[in-house]
Amino acid sequence: MRNKNLKIVTASEAVSHVQSGDRIFFQGAAMTPNFLINALCERYNELKDVEILQLHTEGPALYTEYPYNETFKINSCFTGKNVRDAVNSVNGDYIPIFLSEVHLLFKRNILPLDVAFIQVSPPDKHGCCSLGCSVDVTLAAIETAKTIIAQVNPQVPRTHGDGIIHVSKISYAIEIDMPLRTENIKIPGETEKKIGVHVAGLIEDGATLQMGIGCIPNAVLANLMNHKKLGIHTEMFSDGILPLVENGIITGEEKKKKPGKIVSGFAFGSQKLYDFIDDNPMVHLKESSYTNDTEIIRKNPKVTAINSAIEVDITGQVCADSIGKFQFSGVGGQMDFIRGASLSEGGKAIIAMPSITKKGISKIVSSLKEGASVTTTRAHVHYIITENGVANLYGKNLKQRAKALIEIAHPDFQEQLEKEAFERFKIFS
Repeated sequence: MRNKNLKIVTASEAVSHVQSGDRIFFQGAAMTPNFLINALCERYNELKDVEILQLHTEGPALYTEYPYNETFKINSCFTGKNVRDAVNSVNGDYIPIFLSEVHLLFKRNILPLDVAFIQVSPPDKHGCCSLGCSVDVTLAAIETAKTIIAQVNPQVPRTHGDGIIHVSKISYAIEIDMPLRTENIKIPGETEKKIGVHVAGLIEDGATLQMGIGCIPNAVLANLMNHKKLGIHTEMFSDGILPLVENGIITGEEKKKKPGKIVSGFAFGSQKLYDFIDDNPMVHLKESSYTNDTEIIRKNPKVTAINSAIEVDITGQVCADSIGKFQFSGVGGQMDFIRGASLSEGGKAIIAMPSITKKGISKIVSSLKEGASVTTTRAHVHYIITENGVANLYGKNLKQRAKALIEIAHPDFQEQLEKEAFERFKIFS
């Protein structure tokens, strides 16, 4: 039965409440409210100077294309594939910020929100809707936005944790019934499998894991079937954890913060993953101000943070969000978890990546590209891992770091890197 306090309108009426000059937040990942977004784009010739603030969204981003981009300007805290060109154009921009601090932009009125577009489950008997599998910074957005417009979808999983909004907080709603956005499971190649073996060799029984989505995380998780009592405290997770849960390897019983719970800001993967988290008390989806809080992360035992990079220089500087001056992704939570893992008792902070790009370019370099950002500083870095081995940089000086990193670089580039290291440090003579 429809809740009488939920104001159901048409999509065109819902988006009619957006005004010129408004700043709008879009919920992201699998929960991207694409139906509302597309309806808003139809009003492009009625509006002007509308700012879109978002993290990683999925699906078509019409607002970044002509003629819509004459009305809508994107200001992104993370750059996904669908908005990458727009963020690097005159019609968009990027805000460098830790994921753990995005909520402060809203709550401190630095970037006050006029409207929030979200996707939710139908209300339960108490009038509460679920934010589904993307809580992250959405909770802070709906707590501060003046107007909240929701697409209500019965295919949204009801999740435990922070992601609850009462119908009284929703200004206008539309009803849809369609599957959530999914992500195909990425199958690791031989390079990723080798990396997975190296990373898994550093993970201890009872460790608390943080990882992302992709071939390398999947390769790591596939090598943990003989481990015990693993826990999850991460900003996001995907299908790779499911076999470990099913086989009793992920239990979370040794975690200090929310023992026994899989804690994350959002989940993105297959329909099987969404079915797993639906009404599952083992999974707690929390806001990023909690999941990415270094003080909370460090309290768990043996936190093993597994992140990646675009390139790493021979002193250990990690660039993970830009290709030279081109903004490719975002800071996200890498530094939050690198630091949290470093401070955890028995923790390990890991950067894992192939030694070369798909185009055959070395990812270990003597100097970062001109304009490249330093996502994780060389003072924070511990382990760098490629398919060729493990370099533990913690406590090592610059010359020792250069030697260790060149040893795990691709063989085709080691000689050139040695020459460049000699020019700088007078080593490899």
